[in-house]
Amino acid sequence: MQKAGLLLGGCVRAWKSARMASSKVTRQNPLQNKVALVTASTDGIGFAIARRLAQDGAHVVISSRKQQNVDRAVATLKGEGLSVTGTVCHVGKAKDRERLVATAVNLHGGIDILISNAAVNPFIGNLLDTTEEVWDKILDINVKAAALMTKAVVPEMEKRGGGSVVFVASIAAFAPVPGLGPYNVSKTALLGLNKNLALELAPKNIRVNCLAPGLIKTNFSSVLWMDKAREDSIKESMRISRIGKPEECAGIVAFLCSEDASYINGETVVVAGGTPSRL
Repeated sequence: MQKAGLLLGGCVRAWKSARMASSKVTRQNPLQNKVALVTASTDGIGFAIARRLAQDGAHVVISSRKQQNVDRAVATLKGEGLSVTGTVCHVGKAKDRERLVATAVNLHGGIDILISNAAVNPFIGNLLDTTEEVWDKILDINVKAAALMTKAVVPEMEKRGGGSVVFVASIAAFAPVPGLGPYNVSKTALLGLNKNLALELAPKNIRVNCLAPGLIKTNFSSVLWMDKAREDSIKESMRISRIGKPEECAGIVAFLCSEDASYINGETVVVAGGTPSRL
């Protein structure tokens, strides 16, 4: 009996040791050999996401509208020993979207992850003063291009047995920022795109989720934090009264793309320092 107890105890210890070792490997490289596309990823939140995905083991293809920005970002991340390549991609152009997909497939054999981060905001003012041209530009890039970029990667994800898509929306989808009406509307639309695609792509084992950052210190959001009065007003609505950092978004995205989030689909994670976030 004592012998059986010792044997059982040894088995339990061995199982725990193996489990811990396996867990450690998984945690060190949760995205090992995954292939990720990140749009608008040479600066700010997109760059931080690309870096984190690569740190977690993924082969990352970054993109931007300007070649010099792509070259700079790739050089920086490669200098950190990360598996990163890049190409020019204006997400509003079909040929550029096709080239981005082809780059990943040709270099790495497929696509597992899409982070749709590209967005524009060429207008500040009253919603009803927005011209048709501005509406077209904002909705084309912020919403339509996100849907078309997803459409372009789905066939490649299917070949791999599934995948993960993350749209970068904004806290403005829930709590409109004064003066940014069309942008606010476009980000709310992304929440709907997220829900619909999550439903449609689930049978293909492709999960779709959303990130909704609050005020994050990037060049894109400088119109908000460079104005001290506006920054203070926004911070009043937060529980954590400070501006966020791009890296504080990147870890959440990496999690959503990992097996740890395998049962999360159609959700939006708000990273906004406690800013109220319900419609």
